[in-house]
Amino acid sequence: MSEWKTYKLEEIASVQTGPFGSQLHQSDYVELGTPIITVEHLGENRILHNNLPKVSDKDKQRLNKYWLKEGDIVFSRVGSVDRRAYVKNDEDGWLFSGRCLRVRPTKHVIGKYLSYFFGLEEFKKKIRGVAVGATMPSLNTSIMNEIEVTLPDEITQAQIASILSSLDDKIELNLQMNRTLEAMAQAIFKEWFDSSDMVSLSEYVELNPKLSVKKETLIKYVEMANLPELGSSIKSFIERPFTSGSKFQNLDVLLARITPCLENGKTALVDFLSDDEVAFGSTEFIIMRAKKTISPYYVYILSRQHNFREFAIKSMVGTSGRQRVQTDLLNSFELPKIDLTKMNDFHTIVSSAFKKIKANSEESKLLSQIRDTLLPKLITGKIEIKA
Repeated sequence: MSEWKTYKLEEIASVQTGPFGSQLHQSDYVELGTPIITVEHLGENRILHNNLPKVSDKDKQRLNKYWLKEGDIVFSRVGSVDRRAYVKNDEDGWLFSGRCLRVRPTKHVIGKYLSYFFGLEEFKKKIRGVAVGATMPSLNTSIMNEIEVTLPDEITQAQIASILSSLDDKIELNLQMNRTLEAMAQAIFKEWFDSSDMVSLSEYVELNPKLSVKKETLIKYVEMANLPELGSSIKSFIERPFTSGSKFQNLDVLLARITPCLENGKTALVDFLSDDEVAFGSTEFIIMRAKKTISPYYVYILSRQHNFREFAIKSMVGTSGRQRVQTDLLNSFELPKIDLTKMNDFHTIVSSAFKKIKANSEESKLLSQIRDTLLPKLITGKIEIKA
């Protein structure tokens, strides 16, 4: 049986804050260079690769103290201080920003294991509790160094990390496959629906269609936090009594109408309801429904187009930080007139891709549940691994 010991973090890792604001400015970013990760790029134990700022080779050398290498763990230093991401091989040599902290394990500590330890709900609760600042919690090296970490021997660390990462690897593979399938659908959309004859959005799409639900009826509910910034699948939902909010049905598209959610990409295709089922969500959703001859997948892919999103963003009005899309203006968005024969062919091809996306997403949710069930039992030694 492995012997488990408790250490202060400073005994098993070095902690480094990111560069001060005076060391790196937004004006230093370049189009081609070395990526620098910010808090926004910290996913669930992985680094998100979308919209990465980059720095020149000269600045990279100047900031060599803030390089990342495989096995490091990056934390959010401010705000959501329990967010962390593991640095993989393809992120080796990247940098991290001033709003982040880097934890670099010592020789006999497995980085993947340590990152999974940081994923324990008990640890997350603890780190939120020791962060300083009431309105904007923050971490520093002194706080991090005093955090306690429990470790088994190095072999057991590696075994636990291998079990948990095998689940995460499959989840990541499903995610990559879904991105490829959606990119294929995007490519077909751009090639097939290109005409000089233009019509308004209202010809093909109904915005915020009427649906009836009795008050206090127990139905599925989707909050803004569960709309993805990339991809079509809603992360999760709950059931609660209907009070008020946007109502939708299967194959409707949910589009965030408020800043910064719209700019961040929050959009989804509803694929988890039965044919006659109604659900509801945030009042800050615009519901987009395909009209009779239009594929719902066409509407979803349209909602991801850069020109459509730019039009929606420019239509926003309201006070700073609370701006919202004007639905009437969105209805006037112009798009190419559709050949209905092409639309039918498009639906046939693309629907199979989105069915596969749904299957992959459902498998990933199941794998996540298995991982989250195993995590506390493995990390605390409640499940013993046989050699």
